[in-house]
Amino acid sequence: MSLRAWIRLCGLSLLLGSGSACAAQPAGSLPKLKLDPSRVAVVGLSSGAYMATQAQLAYPELFPNAALVAGGPYGCAGGKLDVALGSCMKGVPALDVGTLVASATKRAAAGEIGPLKDLAHAHVYLLHGSADVLVAPAVAEAGAHFYEQLRDNTPGLSGMQVHDDGQRAFAHNLPVAASGGDCDKSVSPYLGHCGFDAAGEIFAQMFGKPMHAAAQALGELRTFDQDTLRPDGADALLAKTGYVYLPPDCLAGKPCGLVVAFHGCKQNAEAVGDAFVKDAGFNRWADVYDVAVLYPQTRASFAPLNPQACWDWWGYSGADYDSRHGVQLRWLVNAVHALGLQPAH
Repeated sequence: MSLRAWIRLCGLSLLLGSGSACAAQPAGSLPKLKLDPSRVAVVGLSSGAYMATQAQLAYPELFPNAALVAGGPYGCAGGKLDVALGSCMKGVPALDVGTLVASATKRAAAGEIGPLKDLAHAHVYLLHGSADVLVAPAVAEAGAHFYEQLRDNTPGLSGMQVHDDGQRAFAHNLPVAASGGDCDKSVSPYLGHCGFDAAGEIFAQMFGKPMHAAAQALGELRTFDQDTLRPDGADALLAKTGYVYLPPDCLAGKPCGLVVAFHGCKQNAEAVGDAFVKDAGFNRWADVYDVAVLYPQTRASFAPLNPQACWDWWGYSGADYDSRHGVQLRWLVNAVHALGLQPAH
């Protein structure tokens, strides 16, 4: 059920004197869309950026493009929380990008992650703020260097496009077009009013410059049951409910692209409500580009230790978290397959 349909049902229920229909919005299943596999991207902020790069490297045949905001290089933590909290956030000790590239190359050859040749035409956009004190600019720069070295050292990847955008003065957040006083702060819901439309720039980097901008989103934001997509029944340590935004043309059955948008730590719906899925700016651009937006949601837990509802980029879900065997990545594959995405080859 769409949010609009639920609101209508809720209003009717209140008119009839019963609030039972308003108690909880029911989560349905993902719709089957007519998806163009060449117009697919993974996007993420912070832990979501790390998750996005893991998704791209593990399944490059599904996710040829990636936009990473305030994240570091693939394989950074190496399954160790202390490394994640140290080098992969503070940049101390400094990251050895060459070693990380060599490891990714070796893992691809072993089949732990996808074939690197599928990144031949990848677009990678790395955005990070010069005022970010949570994930140091040096870490984000290492993320850019990782892709550059991977491109330069791997036969057949000369066409990969890597754009490092790190000169903008904002803190640890996703900048939005509106102006305000929180651009230099990292406060909930981590959408900095910076006068810079990060979502618009992300879409332009992934899919080309648009002819016009949308003033507001006109499609449908729906919920879906994430538990029905568990890989082989395994708990992916996600929330019960996820979100998907469907532009009008996608709803009408026309071909459309897909963006998977990973929230950051403490930015899941349980923590910030619908702020990220409604206000990050992706939905109105999705209408312009005819691109559906999938918003998967994590959940906080103490066993395993993930109190801030981060995506797994250090191994709380298992040692194979950043490979094709990782439970969250396998869940993601189930989700995009349910939407109708298949590899281009």
